[in-house]
Amino acid sequence: MTKMVLVVDDDPTQRRLIQAVLEREGFAVAHAESGDAAISHLMAGARVDLILLDLVMPRLSGQDTLKEMRARGFHQPVIVVTAQGSIDTVVQAMQAGACDFFVKPASPERIIVSIRNALSMGDLRGEVDRLKKHKTGRFTFADMVGSSAPMTLVKRMGERAAKSTIPILITGESGVGKEVIARALHGASDRAGKAFVAVNCGALPENLVESILFGHEKGSFTGATDKHLGKFQEANGGTLFLDEVGELPLDMQVKLLRALQESEIDPVGAKRSVKVDVRIVSATNRDLSLAVAEGRFREDLFYRLNVFPIEAPALRERKDDIPALVEHFIRRFNVEEGKKVVGCAPEALQHLLAHDWPGNVRQLENAVYRAIVLSDSPYLQPFDFPAISGIVAPPPPEAAPAPLASSAISPEAARELMAELPKDAPVRILDERGHLRTLEDIERDLIQLAIEIYAGHMSEVARRLGIGRSTLYRKVREQGLDGVIGGSEDGETEAA
Repeated sequence: MTKMVLVVDDDPTQRRLIQAVLEREGFAVAHAESGDAAISHLMAGARVDLILLDLVMPRLSGQDTLKEMRARGFHQPVIVVTAQGSIDTVVQAMQAGACDFFVKPASPERIIVSIRNALSMGDLRGEVDRLKKHKTGRFTFADMVGSSAPMTLVKRMGERAAKSTIPILITGESGVGKEVIARALHGASDRAGKAFVAVNCGALPENLVESILFGHEKGSFTGATDKHLGKFQEANGGTLFLDEVGELPLDMQVKLLRALQESEIDPVGAKRSVKVDVRIVSATNRDLSLAVAEGRFREDLFYRLNVFPIEAPALRERKDDIPALVEHFIRRFNVEEGKKVVGCAPEALQHLLAHDWPGNVRQLENAVYRAIVLSDSPYLQPFDFPAISGIVAPPPPEAAPAPLASSAISPEAARELMAELPKDAPVRILDERGHLRTLEDIERDLIQLAIEIYAGHMSEVARRLGIGRSTLYRKVREQGLDGVIGGSEDGETEAA
């Protein structure tokens, strides 16, 4: 998605100049002629990824505008622009929350570098916040990416269910983000900040399922050299997420049902039961009602888990969320891979929107990851997604051919080449046989031509040839051109 830059400046000429620079680099630009207009633009909900803010404006100054933005909860990166480059001005802007500054007039290169660095810093800050929320169990539905109708329904249902202890079953295809929903349920509940323990029931070795879930005592079986608490006790006070719960063996389903009903577990080899306080959130990509009919899943456990079902939509049912998901993954992988990709080109995004995504969000995530690693341009192109777009990357430019040997040009080819040159060309590059003349001969003709064009004004001749006057006089002597400058009109001498 193209990055949107808000240019806040009371000078319309300055705004247009900056707009031309930014649009040439692929950024979208919005204008605000004052601080009040900038705040109104943000309050209206317009998308803004970065703000270029002039410090000297009538009514509301840049400093006051920045403070007002931060007070109203707008945390986009801000680069201040000033004609007064004093240390005090810079310090005040940084203290108010600016991430960089430049002094007018600034070169286009300086502006673009500053913007890209600010966007990269914003990506890093956002990724740190995301990881903190995941680690502390405070990831909520507000942090989930997506505002399509199906995702809005999921968020609304999840927020209601999170406030209670009701068992929740999340259904949906593989790769739709069921664990993300489970983490949001935990973060939106009263157990936020407590332990969130995820278990993939389909990946548990059958002979260790009981020990992993419920724990064991030391010496309870061969190899049990230490006491193991198990996932239920690890999640005590928090949330236990049972992913792919339909893969549990039937005998473990009985013990899981008892743990849910009695809120206590029996570790392997223990003499008494252990009370646990755990919120259960389970998930499956299978039809559990069909598994019940086929005898592969206990009916009583199914009704115990399926009290509040939430269906996670497939990505093909929420394609409106693809641009936001792509932008989220770009920010994340920029940080992880040390890249500076700005966004996704519109033509590449069209290919992503047209794809069916059988692997859902996980497939999209991996596609963007590959594109980020291989991309060398600021924006991801269609050829960065060859499996999606069917377009392969253009071949690298061919290396320049090796110089031809002295005998490689035939006399006929040389004559044809010379015939293409102007008949009155004052400095000839090739001789009559089509070979290059020596550098000394070409240089002599060039100096003689310059002296004739500028009527012997040696200062101007030296300036046009890009050499010093003393060097010019030395070459004149070496080339035997003293007679050409004998009557120089400006009266310059070698001593001059």
